[in-house]
Order: sequence, then C-alpha cells, then structure tokens
Amino acid sequence: MRGDIVISPSGEEIVLVDVGQLVLYDDPVVRVWEVSLEPGETHPWHLHHNPYVVLSIDGSEGRMDWLDGSEPRFISEHRGGSVYRPVSPVHRLTNIGTSFYRNRLVELKDLGENVGEPLDISPDDVSVRTVADAALDLEGPHVLAALDTEDVRLHPGGPCQLAGEWFVVELRYLAR
Repeated sequence: MRGDIVISPSGEEIVLVDVGQLVLYDDPVVRVWEVSLEPGETHPWHLHHNPYVVLSIDGSEGRMDWLDGSEPRFISEHRGGSVYRPVSPVHRLTNIGTSFYRNRLVELKDLGENVGEPLDISPDDVSVRTVADAALDLEGPHVLAALDTEDVRLHPGGPCQLAGEWFVVELRYLAR
C-alpha cells in the first residue's frame, strides 16, 4: 500500500506508491484505478495485494521492472485489450513507447485484501469483452468500464443498456 517501505536487494529503502493514480470506483468487491503514462514516464515501485485485471484504453509499449532484480517483462498493449494478473511482486511500469498509455486496473479485493490469504483463480473465472452501443442481459456480477469516460460500475447481473464503448468484465467466480 502507499507509504509502505520495502528494502531492495541492495539494502535501499523504497517507499511504495498506490497501484494506480486515481481511484474511479471502490466497493467491497472491486477497486478500479486509472493509470496513465506519457512516453518515457514511469509509475513508481508498487505492490499488488489483490489479483487484478488490466483494461487497456490507450495502448503503448511498456517495461515492467521487478524490485528483486528479475528479468524485466516487456508488454505491448492495445486499445480494448485486457490481461488478468495474480498478486505480483514489487515492480514499476515504464512507458517505453512513443504514444500515451492509459488503462483501467480492476483490483479483485474479494480475492485479496478481503480474505486472509490472497486467492488465485483460473483465468477462465474472469473474462473481458468490449462492446459498443449494446443492450445486454448479463448473467451474474460484471464490472462495466467505459473506454472514453471515467464511468465505472459493478453490475449485479440482468439487463443493461450501454452507450459508447465499454469493457464488460465478467466475474464468474462470484456466480458459483
């Protein structure tokens, strides 16, 4: 969490930042952040206490560096793309591309901070699709996140009408 202090392998004290820059939505099940980086900008060292889903709005090339010195992970995100990630070690993200980067990061709090020990789930238990100007009848809980506004909500299931482009994140593990 923000302000936590960890020690690097070289003995340096590192003060962690939040996993995102702006909270867009928060309830007992999920917390949704925005992360945005200009080319060359870095989101400093942080630690995910919850499994999470990254929803890419403005894609770019990125580099994830790990505090433990592990080999960096290179990512290439595109608008409408998504990826599920379990709890991960302390890392930072740098936009190494030439375009602006922005995402919605959906923390699954009910699999992390709201249980004694973080639970990992199958990637099949969380699915993401993008829709535009759609009437949907959703089975079970879904996170709805607009691509072009900060509108984010948890939908319990049932009918909904969405104008514009949206991420629809199905939380299948909650419907069990």
